[in-house]
Formats: sequence, structure tokens, C-alpha cells
Amino acid sequence: MMTDRHASLQHSYGRAYEHMLEKVRYEGAYPTREKAEEAVRLVLSGLGRQLTGDERVDLAARLPFEAARILTAQIPDTQPLGGWAFVKDLAARTGASLATTRWDTGSVFSAVAAYAGPDLLTRILQQLPSGYALLFGRAELTPVA
Repeated sequence: MMTDRHASLQHSYGRAYEHMLEKVRYEGAYPTREKAEEAVRLVLSGLGRQLTGDERVDLAARLPFEAARILTAQIPDTQPLGGWAFVKDLAARTGASLATTRWDTGSVFSAVAAYAGPDLLTRILQQLPSGYALLFGRAELTPVA
């Protein structure tokens, strides 16, 4: 039996966004959909402050509408943050621990990577400063000198 709250969530958001929230909830082992959505909003807002250009547009086109709206509502920072600085910035904005924020970031980025696909994710990682590959679950490759 569906609760009124669940029914209103389904009415408010499209099925694709609901699916994304469920994926994040599963990947992050969040106890509720609301906790997963908090993580999605936090991390996508942060990513929206870092990502620019065609990669931002292409990612927004592949994400569910509500997720794309969260991403694109942010004005990109003029000084991009490296991966660890990104996590520290998100933790400072919420008052959460670095470990919790790192977990949230990985859980959300796992879903984002699935929507992006390998080619777009590679382009995104080439645009962002170092440190993001690990957050997306990829090895951080550095060029040989």
C-alpha cells in the first residue's frame, strides 16, 4: 500500500528521478529516500558549481529532469576545487563530517556516472581538477613525466 507521502513524491517527480533516488539510496545504504535525496541535492549542487561547458550541458541532458535542474541551478565557481577540496567544501556547507560527506559524494557520483556513461564521464574527469576520479569510482590516472 502506498502512503500519501510516497504518492506525493511520485507525483512531484518523474519516475526517472525516483529511480535515481532509489539507486543512491541502495548504493549509499541510506535508511530513507529523504536521506538519499538530501545527498543528491548536496552533491549535485556542488558539482554544478564545478562543471562548465559542453560537459555540463551534456550531463544535464542525460540526468533526470529534477537532477538536471539541481545541477544547472548553480553558478559555476571561478576557482574550481580539487576532489578533496570539493568534499571539504560540501562538509563545511552542511556541518557533516568529512567521512559522511565523502560517502555521500561517492554514492551520488556512482549514480551520476551511470547516467553519464563512460565517454561523457571521461570528458567530465578531464575537465575537473585532479581528485574527482576516485570520487566517481575510477582510478586516478596521472600522466607519466
